[in-house]
Amino acid sequence: MSTLIDQVNFEKGDGLVPAIVQDISTNKVLMLGYMDRASLEQTLAEERVTFFSRSKNRLWTKGETSGNFLHLKEITLDCDQDTLLVKVNPVGPACHTGSDTCFDEVNKKAGFLHHLESVIQDRKNSPDEKSYTSQLFARGINKVAQKVGEEAVELVIEAKDDNESLFLNEAADLMYHYLVLLTAKGYALDDVIRILEERHR
Repeated sequence: MSTLIDQVNFEKGDGLVPAIVQDISTNKVLMLGYMDRASLEQTLAEERVTFFSRSKNRLWTKGETSGNFLHLKEITLDCDQDTLLVKVNPVGPACHTGSDTCFDEVNKKAGFLHHLESVIQDRKNSPDEKSYTSQLFARGINKVAQKVGEEAVELVIEAKDDNESLFLNEAADLMYHYLVLLTAKGYALDDVIRILEERHR
């Protein structure tokens, strides 16, 4: 049985194939790069996206200088076997300009919540002592749950007044801590969305 690498038609593009990178949580297209056989092999082996840089004329792992790695989740080959769809969990912005994507897009609305969720997950997997999120995880599930309760009470209090800024900021605090709690319990926002969808039927 042939492997993915063996199925890719590198010859059509003189040894390179386009690799479309997509955020697995939001489905946003983050960037376009090119892979040769060696970069694809390294991507699969290390589970971090590596391209062949045409400007540097060498293998280039996205994030090797910025730390904004693209953690590989899955790769799909198109019907002509000459283009790759690379689904990833991004750490930080995908573009060197600081934008979420190389198409000058910023995750918005629900898409941003998935982006925030991926950042929270990264803080859990790769703790940073300077990160408030990492500190929350380190204090344990009881403290995380307690913070959700505290933020919920503060939101209720602000709901009784007419200060829009305070109310929305408390709502944002509650949403953030809620996502931290979901992550701490090993669940994702999509798990909750699935239940809401089932109830909506």
